[in-house]
Amino acid sequence: MRYARITAAVLAALAGWQLLAQFRVNLWLRFSQFPTVAETAREFARRLGTATYWQDVSDSLTRIVGGFALAAVLGVAIGTALARSPVVSDLCGPLLEVLRPIPAIALVPVAILLFPSNEQGIVFITFTAAFFPVTVSTRHAVQALTPVWEEAVRTMGGGRWRVLRSVVLPGALPGILGGLSVGIGVSWICVISAEMISGEYGVGYRTWQDYTIVDYPGVFVGMATIGLLGRLTSTVVERLGRRLTRWLPRTERGPGASAGGRARWRTVRTAVGEPS
Repeated sequence: MRYARITAAVLAALAGWQLLAQFRVNLWLRFSQFPTVAETAREFARRLGTATYWQDVSDSLTRIVGGFALAAVLGVAIGTALARSPVVSDLCGPLLEVLRPIPAIALVPVAILLFPSNEQGIVFITFTAAFFPVTVSTRHAVQALTPVWEEAVRTMGGGRWRVLRSVVLPGALPGILGGLSVGIGVSWICVISAEMISGEYGVGYRTWQDYTIVDYPGVFVGMATIGLLGRLTSTVVERLGRRLTRWLPRTERGPGASAGGRARWRTVRTAVGEPS
């Protein structure tokens, strides 16, 4: 039933889009220049057979993977240091708090001035977009850990690195993964915007070029591609997070999960001698 509801919602949205665009509905919102679903699908199928489309996809994915991977490594390291070291917090904390509210896309002029190529500048924008969500979520997750765990490891003779490896990182991992999920979404927003402003290839660059030549089906193909790529990368991060946190208890969802939970509860009550 869940998959049926999801499919029905998607089909209803596509049907509404098709009808509004086909009949050129102009009320408060204007759909007179919107391409229909059929026109967009035909353009999508045509571009799938071109080398330019796959080059744009490859360039955007390369920029995302490079910037996001760097942001994940540095964000976790610096966020942990901010939470664990008062010296690092005093030296770096105020500067990061001043830089954090600046939108990453506003750093495009800085990237153009700093880096010798547009490619490096776009990767820098992508890195900046993901770095702050990962850093902040890591810092809060580490600060929220209960001191009892660390004290138990130290009582058994564990040193600083043992505490970091066995307590801090595993305990903060759910919060870190939340920051990574947010960071990958923000990275896509900023890499597409950076490609539109200063890119040479990429999905964002191609979408903006289609808009400038009034190729509206191409614009919607670009939007659909961005959505699919964003969903793909978010799913990869989510699946990786589930694999890394297999030791955590899972909360089952849906009507079947509730029934299963009631059945397990009856089994426990029967085992301890209580009536079900």
